[in-house]
Amino acid sequence: METVNIDIVSDVVCPWCYLGKNRLDQAVASVAGDIQVIIQWRPYQLNPDLPPQGVDHKEHLAAKLGGQAAVDRAHRTLEGLGQEDGIAFNFDAVKISPNTLDAHRLIRWAATSGEAVQTEVVGLLFKANFEEGRNVGDHAVLLDIAERAGLDRPVIAALLASEADKDAVQQEIEMAQEMGVSGVPCFIIEQQYAVMGAQSVEVLMNALREIAQMKAAGPLH
Repeated sequence: METVNIDIVSDVVCPWCYLGKNRLDQAVASVAGDIQVIIQWRPYQLNPDLPPQGVDHKEHLAAKLGGQAAVDRAHRTLEGLGQEDGIAFNFDAVKISPNTLDAHRLIRWAATSGEAVQTEVVGLLFKANFEEGRNVGDHAVLLDIAERAGLDRPVIAALLASEADKDAVQQEIEMAQEMGVSGVPCFIIEQQYAVMGAQSVEVLMNALREIAQMKAAGPLH
């Protein structure tokens, strides 16, 4: 069985990243008998300048998208797409646009417990933000998610209270930008091929199959 490595550059407040994750999950399940997919989540911040306590979500989004009418249109589109992919977007429940630096630190620490735990933490963060309207910049919310994924709550609490890995996360974001990542999600396959945006399950599945075949034929260059 061929192995395909994917680095996913994303932000937990990006609805397209949530769609992208669910579609990739479906693509991976579809090729499970033929290809082993190893996933690593990488940080990106859509709103790096937001204060630690976050800002009013509705005001922030209206200013960013050019008014409430544009926000409503975007939400209707996403709700429709979400229904197709099993995501119950509840934008009315979202009150705070958070700074996601601490959420990305948690995702980074989750990786030390393995790929499955990191992916579970990412999924729980997306769900908390987009379906439950919880503030994923709030340490209490992050600790609940960490504990639910099986991480040691006191250890994560101590790390969140410190400056641990803030610089490392920001350096990773800068590295992604230097590589040309200007929007998310971005799926970087085998550190060579980039698939941008929340592509369809079929597109992702075909990309996995093509690259697996290329790897089977010889080293990638």
